[in-house]
Amino acid sequence: MLNSLRDVLNESIQDLYSAEIQLLKALPRMAKAASEPQLKEAFTAHLEQTRNQATRLEKACEHLGIKAKGKTCAAMKGLLEEGAEVIAEKGAAAAKDAAMIVAAQKVEHYEIAGYGAACTFAKILGEEEVAGLLTETLAEEKAADEKLNEIAESTVNDEANSEEQDTEEDTEAGDDDAAEEDDDEGEEDEDEAVAPKRKGEVPAKKSVSKPGTNKR
Repeated sequence: MLNSLRDVLNESIQDLYSAEIQLLKALPRMAKAASEPQLKEAFTAHLEQTRNQATRLEKACEHLGIKAKGKTCAAMKGLLEEGAEVIAEKGAAAAKDAAMIVAAQKVEHYEIAGYGAACTFAKILGEEEVAGLLTETLAEEKAADEKLNEIAESTVNDEANSEEQDTEEDTEAGDDDAAEEDDDEGEEDEDEAVAPKRKGEVPAKKSVSKPGTNKR
């Protein structure tokens, strides 16, 4: 039940805790699925950060006198399901990396919004210790989002674009080869349709019947 700003703060922190716990299970799968070494490293590094962030939330809950475990964060559940779909999808390595960065940044943006709001509520309520814990995590989430941007812009996006161009060129080359094969088959059919002439053979003249003359 939400009757005060403190109630909103408490539920916000419990929601963030649920989000972090879910993310702890998803990050190893994301790191394993990534092809770009920098992206794999970023997911692995954020896994350790997420453990620390969950610990900070436990400390915040202890300070506020509430349990860390609350309702399941439905928003994070949906975001991670979307990420799982990207991992399971077949395709070129760089293109999948680009899609995973998008999924990961959606997670980061959700957390940035959640931590930012909770930090504001804590400051208004005079919970400076809680605000300090939330601010530390907020800075990490912003840095993680920026890191994903750097990886996308420095390597992954260009590689994904190159893969698309290579695929188009291969498709065009395949179409050209198929067209040449069709032309060759057509020429063979024409050659078979013309009977070869034997040496010295004179073509038979086609007889033309003349109309008869009627005599009386």
